Amino acid sequence: MCLILVTSLLTLSQHSTAQSTLRIELKEINGEYYTLDDLKGSELTVVDFWATWCKPCVKSIPKLVELSHQYEKEEVAFVGINVDSPRNLAKVRPFSKSLKIDYPVLLDTDQALYNELLVSVLPTVLILDSEGKVLFTHEGYTHGDEEYLKKKINELLEENE
Repeated sequence: MCLILVTSLLTLSQHSTAQSTLRIELKEINGEYYTLDDLKGSELTVVDFWATWCKPCVKSIPKLVELSHQYEKEEVAFVGINVDSPRNLAKVRPFSKSLKIDYPVLLDTDQALYNELLVSVLPTVLILDSEGKVLFTHEGYTHGDEEYLKKKINELLEENE
């Protein structure tokens, strides 16, 4: 009985967290404001939390950019969430351009979304379903992680069919 209650509370908590998380408004590096809810419309959304000072992030981002080109936006959308402090904001746009990031990059300078989703390691990649529910989390980066992510994305797409 206790296990059922805990499971039910976790499910309700995850649902309400997903809804409130989707509504956190962040500024995109080009100046527009978005919520993750605004970016919905794909079967899956890959969310990458990173910072300019994070060495593993610098290695993982080009791999994620390559991976993003392998999917149609209706299937899988990619979004970067930069968590640099306000004093480093001037670096984010040139940094993104140098790494050829061609998907939206949102600024989470007060780490509202970072904290809401309980992210504690950079980089962290989350895969969300079309409702904003976190289906998968991957922390850190080592060479080859992009293949693991690709496999996971494909598995989740197959499950959604």
